[in-house]
Amino acid sequence: MAATDAGTATKAVPDWRGGFGRLWTAAVVSRFGDSLRTAALPLLAASLTDDPLLIASVTACGFLPWLLFGLLGGAVADRVDQRRAMWAVDLVRGALVAAFAVAVATGHATIALLLVLAFALTTLQTLFDNAATALLPALVPAEALAAANARLMTGQQFAGGLLAAPLVPALLLAGPSVPYAADAATYVLAALLIASLRTAAPERPPRPAGSTLRKEMAEGLGALRRDRTLRRLCTATTLCNIGMGALIATLVVHVTGGLHAGNGGYAATVTAFAAGGVAGGFLARRLAERTGRIRAVTLAGALQTGCLLLMGLVPTLAVTVASMAVFGLLGTVWNVNQTTLMQERAPEGMLGRIAAAFRTLAVAGAPLGALAGGAAAGGWGPHSPVLLAAALFALAVASLAPLIN
Repeated sequence: MAATDAGTATKAVPDWRGGFGRLWTAAVVSRFGDSLRTAALPLLAASLTDDPLLIASVTACGFLPWLLFGLLGGAVADRVDQRRAMWAVDLVRGALVAAFAVAVATGHATIALLLVLAFALTTLQTLFDNAATALLPALVPAEALAAANARLMTGQQFAGGLLAAPLVPALLLAGPSVPYAADAATYVLAALLIASLRTAAPERPPRPAGSTLRKEMAEGLGALRRDRTLRRLCTATTLCNIGMGALIATLVVHVTGGLHAGNGGYAATVTAFAAGGVAGGFLARRLAERTGRIRAVTLAGALQTGCLLLMGLVPTLAVTVASMAVFGLLGTVWNVNQTTLMQERAPEGMLGRIAAAFRTLAVAGAPLGALAGGAAAGGWGPHSPVLLAAALFALAVASLAPLIN
C-alpha cells in the first residue's frame, strides 16, 4: 500500500508511452464528445417540450441509473476483463448515440427518446467508470497513481469544460444532429484506443462456491464501511455532493436573478469554474506531497467552504467569478486525491466494487441537493442555496477532522 491513514503522497509520474497514454487519450476524447452531447441535449429538450418537469427529467435520468445499477456495475467490473468491458461499452454507447443522431436529423426525436437515451447511457457508464477506476492501477505503478489521476482529470476538464461547450453553437448551426454524430464518433475512437491496450487479463482467485452478484455487491459495501478512512471520505463526499447539487442547480438563478448579470455573467462564471478545474490538476499532487492526501482533501474542502461563504455574503459578479474559479481548482484537488486513496486502499480484486459503493452513495446526494437548493431559492432568495452549500461543505470538512493525526 502506497499510503498510510494520513494519505502520505509519493513523488512519481506515469509514463505516457504505452497503456497510460492511450487510456488518457481515450478518456479525453470521450469526455469531449460527452460534453458536446450534454450541452446540446437541454436545448433540444426545450425545443421539444415547454414542460419544465419533462426537461428536468432528462437530467434526472442521468443520475437515476447510478442509484439503481451503480453497485451492480462495480461487481461486474471486478468479475470481467476491465479493458474488454470498457471498449465494448463504448461501442454500444457509440451505436446508441449514432442512432439518436439519425433520429434528430430525420425529425423523429421525441422527449421520450431523450429520456431513454439519457437513462441507457448512464446505465452503461456505471460499468465503464468502475472498470476504468479498477484498470488504472494495472497501467501505472502505485507511486504514480496520483499523477495519473491528476493528468486524466485535467485533460477531461480541459476537453469538456473549455473546448467542447463553446463549439456547440457552431455545430448546431451545421445541423441539430451534428453534436450527437460527433459524440458517437468519439465513442468509437475511444473504444479503438482502449482495445489496443496490451494489458493482461487480471488474475483473480476463484470465487467461493455460491458467490452471487448480490453477495459481491454487499462485500463492496462492507469493505467500504470497514475502512475508516474511505468511510469518512465517502460521508464527506456525499455531503459535498448535496451542496454541489444545490449550487449547480441554482447557479443560474444566483447569477442572472440575484446578481442581474444576464447570460454573459453566467457564461463567465461557468467558464471560470471549468478553468479552475483544469488548474487544479497541476496542484493536486504537489499539495498532497507536502501535506498527505487526507490533509489535502480537508484543506481543499475548507477553502471551498470559504469560497461559498464569500459568494453568498458578497453577492457581486466579480466575487462570484473569482470564487468559482478557486472553487473549481480545489474541487479537482479533492477529486484527484479521493480517487487515488480508493485505488491505494482497496483490497486486491475489490476496487471496482468499492468504487461503485463510494460513487453510488456520493451520487445520491446530488439530486437531493438540487431539490433543496430550489426550495431554498424559492423560500429565502437567490443567494441562499450558496450559503446552504457552504454549510454542507463545512459539515464535510468536520467529518474528516478525526482522520488528521
